[in-house]
Amino acid sequence: MDVSLAFFPLGLVVFPNEPLNLHIFEPRYKQLINDCKETGITFGILPYINDSIKSYGTEVKLTGIVNNYSDGRMDITTEALRVFRWKSFNNPMEDKLYAGGNIEYITNKDDASLEQRQVLIETAKELLKLMQIEMEIDENQESLSYYLGHKLGLSISQEYDLLTAASEKERINILLNHLSKSIPIIQESEKSKERIKLNGHFKYFNPLTF
Repeated sequence: MDVSLAFFPLGLVVFPNEPLNLHIFEPRYKQLINDCKETGITFGILPYINDSIKSYGTEVKLTGIVNNYSDGRMDITTEALRVFRWKSFNNPMEDKLYAGGNIEYITNKDDASLEQRQVLIETAKELLKLMQIEMEIDENQESLSYYLGHKLGLSISQEYDLLTAASEKERINILLNHLSKSIPIIQESEKSKERIKLNGHFKYFNPLTF
């Protein structure tokens, strides 16, 4: 069944269950947030990538208005809900300043095995250790791929690929593929740093047996 939703294009990807803080200053989005506050409507964050608005986005709900400025600007908090694909795009919506259109929600298939989840967790920890980033990973997250989506150095295009994947198994494979390419590059970079440090210093080599 088609659902009507207001749209808020931004140059980022938002994953379900993710909190998102926004500074609202454009008149159309001031109107949107006031409508959210007064009527309880939700809206969709549409990624704007490479000069185009993408067809998949994430529904979010307003959870709070932290600051109200005298000129109508606002600092707000939101929570991402679920992924959708838009079927029509009207800019603006009827009688509104902001865009919107009809959407369909994307069913998320939670089909990842415990083994696959554990491989992702251990590989993600390896990357963070290599990068000397101290970060605790919550291993009990239901959608582990979404939880790790912004923590592993994906490009915005890769994040969008993650968003459009309809199953947890597919998303984990995307992340593991990214990590399998990133980790060797970082390892080689660290080796290069060590070689640079040794340059100009006396070096001790173990004698070779041949």
